[in-house]
Amino acid sequence: MKRYSIFYLLCITFLLTHCQAPGTSNEKNQKLWYTAPAEVWEEALPVGNGRIGAMVFGGQHTERLQLNDDSLWPGDPGWENPEGTKEDLEKIRQLLFQGRNAEADAMFVDKFSRKTITRSHQTLGDLHIDFDRDIGSISDYKRDLDLSTGISTTSYKVKGKDFTQTVFASHPHQVIVIALSSEEAFDAQLKLSRSEDEGKTTASWAVTPDDLLVMDGEVTQLGGAFDSKPAPIDFGVKFQTCVKVDTRGGYVGLAEGGLQISNAKNAVIYLVSNSSYYHDNYLAENQKQLEVLANTNYETIRDAHIADHQSLFNRASLNLEYDKSLEQLPTNQRLERMRKDSLDLGMEALLFQYGRYLLIASSRQGTNPANLQGLWNQHIKAPWNADYHLNINLQMNYWLANLTSLDDLNLPLFDYVDRLVENGKVTAQENFGCRGAFLPHATDLWAPTFLRAPTAYWGCSVGAGGWMMQHYWEHYAFTKDEDFLRNRAYPAIKEVAQFYSDWLIEDPRDGTLISAPSTSPENRFIQPMGDTVATCLGTAMDQQVIAEVFENYMAACEILGEKNELLDKIKEQKERLRPGFVLGEDGRVLEWDRSYRELEPGHRHMSHVYGFHPGTAITQSETPEVFDAVKSTLDYRLANGGAGTGWSRAWLINFSGRLQDGEMAHENIQLLFKKSMFSNLFDAHPPFQIDGNFGYTAGIAEMLLQSHEGNMLRILPALPLQWTNGTVKGLGARGGLTVDISWKDNELEKVTLNSKFDQEINLLYQQEEIPVSIKAGVPLEWSKR
Repeated sequence: MKRYSIFYLLCITFLLTHCQAPGTSNEKNQKLWYTAPAEVWEEALPVGNGRIGAMVFGGQHTERLQLNDDSLWPGDPGWENPEGTKEDLEKIRQLLFQGRNAEADAMFVDKFSRKTITRSHQTLGDLHIDFDRDIGSISDYKRDLDLSTGISTTSYKVKGKDFTQTVFASHPHQVIVIALSSEEAFDAQLKLSRSEDEGKTTASWAVTPDDLLVMDGEVTQLGGAFDSKPAPIDFGVKFQTCVKVDTRGGYVGLAEGGLQISNAKNAVIYLVSNSSYYHDNYLAENQKQLEVLANTNYETIRDAHIADHQSLFNRASLNLEYDKSLEQLPTNQRLERMRKDSLDLGMEALLFQYGRYLLIASSRQGTNPANLQGLWNQHIKAPWNADYHLNINLQMNYWLANLTSLDDLNLPLFDYVDRLVENGKVTAQENFGCRGAFLPHATDLWAPTFLRAPTAYWGCSVGAGGWMMQHYWEHYAFTKDEDFLRNRAYPAIKEVAQFYSDWLIEDPRDGTLISAPSTSPENRFIQPMGDTVATCLGTAMDQQVIAEVFENYMAACEILGEKNELLDKIKEQKERLRPGFVLGEDGRVLEWDRSYRELEPGHRHMSHVYGFHPGTAITQSETPEVFDAVKSTLDYRLANGGAGTGWSRAWLINFSGRLQDGEMAHENIQLLFKKSMFSNLFDAHPPFQIDGNFGYTAGIAEMLLQSHEGNMLRILPALPLQWTNGTVKGLGARGGLTVDISWKDNELEKVTLNSKFDQEINLLYQQEEIPVSIKAGVPLEWSKR
């Protein structure tokens, strides 16, 4: 991490005072707040700077900050691709041609999957602050998280005297700051600790002669697994965490187990932490960051943090008219009311901004992308390894970026997927005899690209690569950044398109081109003879994904003036592809290659309508029959118990927006709050999985503005009746557009457009289409009067 100059800090201060979106940072409805400390992790409040972060418990006697670093992973033992070959692939295809799908499932796993893998993202540890006080002396307790500043504050009285703790994770200074302020002098002891790994110590601590509390450690996974067999990993990313304390009055010294703060009224605790993943000499990096802190002060660090945070957060806002008296209730009480069917539009708007806050805190340029838990993980062995799942979860994490003017937060995703594409070239060739790059449905920090699942239905999917390429194309569509298209998007899309071009085979039943073996993520069907199986000859999702990759590759070639043999081949293959949307006799979209009995009619994944959302192939104007079939398909899923998990419910909000059904969307918003929300507003899969938070924010944006139908902006396409009055600012639209919308009495009041380019577009509100001409940098306002 680079050292920040005085000039940089002056620029940040300028942003703080000049670049706030009107009416955003001062709005009251920007806080989560509570009247008691967190008793469990899912009640604590998250702070983060993209790379490091903490969960703040707000303890009165002992404060716990559970610490995180996005690079803390056990090492890579050199696990290789599985033994499967092109010849094995052909045998699996022959089994499918013969209707022996169960055997094909088994062989797919046996030859091409590394089965169960345990190699997890891990906690950095904990900072404990033990206060020497009588817990019975505490009154007037409150803790909160201000989304607009990125600061968590805990305040209360100790024997009638005010005590305040503020916590934030600064991106400019790469430090977690804990400021303690008291009317009366206090004593406190600081300790760093980290959980054991299978009974083995994973970190050690010491206090240096200059009163620096230091924890050194190395990540291991002694309970690791590979190929569904024990595979202990006794090495990994090394790290060092340093805690420095500045006091005004009082003093700091060595105590048993850590540092002692004595007789202080003000103390600022600075925590820096670096790892061998980011820096060869991570110890020296810590020293550099500590030197920067020594040459500045708390106020400067805080102000720089706020300015930096708001330069992102204030780009978009949502305001819904609601009962302001609800702001007098703590967040957990408001959530409990919603679980009992009470309406709280303020909470609905707050959760929209919470998703943006969480992405800012867990995905910054130069960091790793947000994982299954974003950044915040308290485990040595996390649920699903807190890794990267590419069959919707990683993608959903980033749906909101372009939609809510956080385009630059996509960069960690592209940096990571670029690594997958490079590694995927080897897997494609070694395992499948294909050129281009293959991406698996799940992977981790080291970006391996082999399949990993003990069953075919859970992880033997080939659609992940194409799905990730959608993000490259959409980023270009939103930004119109041709340099990005040429240098980042096109090279990646070309590799994945090349893989699918080689992967396709002819269906002997009708001569169309299909993906085989092909699965629909995590779902299965029942064959006529009763076998429950996963693989078939061309699932709806695979066919839709491949068609999309081919279309985007052809479009990129046209824009960039590229001509080559692959382009010629793909143009021919695209015409022969089996359609991804085939309707059954009941009017629903077929999930597999033919109409089969479904094992789980209410399955949480809805991958067979991928091309509708997040894809853009189906629209009401161009494909009305399929548009209606999507609605029937989703209704059927819901009628049979679908959307049971948080991310699945969030996907349904996005689907409802695309369907222009505000009431369906709002019903699923309310169900998300009722069924899939922890008291700190983390998404409850359960357990915690952050994609539901991110997917919710994207869904709200989708309800209010759509730009996927060519040269048209659809305004308020799915406005719920109960959102009577409101405003949204800073929504992103394809074509380099930013859009503000206000409405009153459920009717559009005003639209303001800002564009990076001169362009002509059509606004569509209800059934009225309005052509407008926009000049770059000149706001255009249109009102319905």
